[in-house]
Amino acid sequence: MTDVQQRVDASRHETSRHLTFAQLEAALHALPPAPKDSGRLTCIVRSPVSEVRELLSQARLSPEAGLPGDKWGARASRKLEAQLAVMQHGVAELIANGQSLALFGDNLIADLDLSVANLPIGSRLRVGGAVVEVTPLPHDGCSKFKARFGSDALRFVNTPPMRHLNLRGIHWRVIEAGEVEVGSVVKVLSRPAAA
Repeated sequence: MTDVQQRVDASRHETSRHLTFAQLEAALHALPPAPKDSGRLTCIVRSPVSEVRELLSQARLSPEAGLPGDKWGARASRKLEAQLAVMQHGVAELIANGQSLALFGDNLIADLDLSVANLPIGSRLRVGGAVVEVTPLPHDGCSKFKARFGSDALRFVNTPPMRHLNLRGIHWRVIEAGEVEVGSVVKVLSRPAAA
């Protein structure tokens, strides 16, 4: 079940809200640390077609559909590694600088540390009633990200010294179906053992 709270036109963005690299870097260092083991889901976003975002209050994630109604499920060739795009709440708010978090196009925004050190590939998490796994597919900014948030924001999320923080986010695939809602607990269940 899904409940659309708001529709956002992702082609509409405010260039006056773009921050410089220096502003982004300073603000990142001022952010409080995100939870490492247990956080909260703060946003659920479905993109049924290009440039349209639907903010949902709840949804059912599944291994077959990912987030039902999202354009990922309508693709002829679906990459399981790209089933769900996820971004860290504090970083998303910082980069959006007052714009809707739906502009990113990420399906889930969570108040949780998404860094490589905290969530290495293969980590499993419980999100509400669903279980997900971190995939190896990198999540990089693109030309749409640059248009919405500025060239400095794109450089900021992709700069090599900070790449391990996964500022642009990560990808999850659904392992076990379940209901999620804004406010659901996001809890790390397991991390791969160090080699």
